[in-house]
Amino acid sequence: MQEPEEKKIALELLETEQAYVNRLHLLDQIFYTELMKEAKIGKTVPEEVVKMIFSNISSIYQFHAEFFLPELRKRMEDWNCNPRIGDVIQKLAPFLKMYGEYVKNFDKAVELITAWSEKSPPFQELIADIQKRKVCANLTLQHHMLEPVQRIPRYELLLKDYIRKLPPESSDRGDAEKALEMIFMVAKHSNAAIAEMERLQNLWVVYQRLGLEDDLVDPSNELIKEGPIQKISTRNNSTSEKYLFLFNNMLLYCVPKVIQVGAEFQVHLRIDVDGMKVRELSDTQFPHTFLVSGKQRTLELQAR
Repeated sequence: MQEPEEKKIALELLETEQAYVNRLHLLDQIFYTELMKEAKIGKTVPEEVVKMIFSNISSIYQFHAEFFLPELRKRMEDWNCNPRIGDVIQKLAPFLKMYGEYVKNFDKAVELITAWSEKSPPFQELIADIQKRKVCANLTLQHHMLEPVQRIPRYELLLKDYIRKLPPESSDRGDAEKALEMIFMVAKHSNAAIAEMERLQNLWVVYQRLGLEDDLVDPSNELIKEGPIQKISTRNNSTSEKYLFLFNNMLLYCVPKVIQVGAEFQVHLRIDVDGMKVRELSDTQFPHTFLVSGKQRTLELQAR
């Protein structure tokens, strides 16, 4: 008799999970452990760097090796009397939120490996030595580290396939659909973590361009728009080049620095968005002009 289609997919899930646990073992028990051992003796890189590269790989490895894989294996052994996997995945899916941290850290980890390989030959040699071993299958550390990033989308695909192949009357349908929904939420969760990290990085770059002024640096601020602007001087009918940064809570009116050492701009004025008004002007001499008035001051500006 031919195996039912849904069982083939469930077996594929189990087989790929076994291979994945082997990959996690390589990352956590071989790469991380050996690099950490050398770091402790002070031969390669600071311990902190090794921890930053591998993020929370130990927790991920433990979860898959000690919980997820054994549960799946048990379920496949019982398949003939209990043909279902949806409930197992549903029970363990919330733990996959751990991936948010790892995924968020991935780019930084790869940068650290590159930077420290150049800085510390012993570090580079140790990685090269591990990569030569049979268990690495001629692949680099970076390649192996990509696997956890790709694992959750893989679950999503396999589970979608599994649901598609389930007979309409299957008792596993409800649980499997719920599990898929949970995995979809986990994927969204790690994408949101990446988006938040990128937002903070971009914000930090903006703060550096503004000279890291204490009262400006706030991680909750959101940059909405920035760009050059002309300031109109009504006294002598001329314009001068200025630069605006619009945040969710303030408008920064800046002057580009001629000598760009450190900061790129000097903040001349800060207008609170709360109570700020913007009004378009019809000036034939200066087209595209508008008036920004806030508690602090009123500015007449011209856009390009």
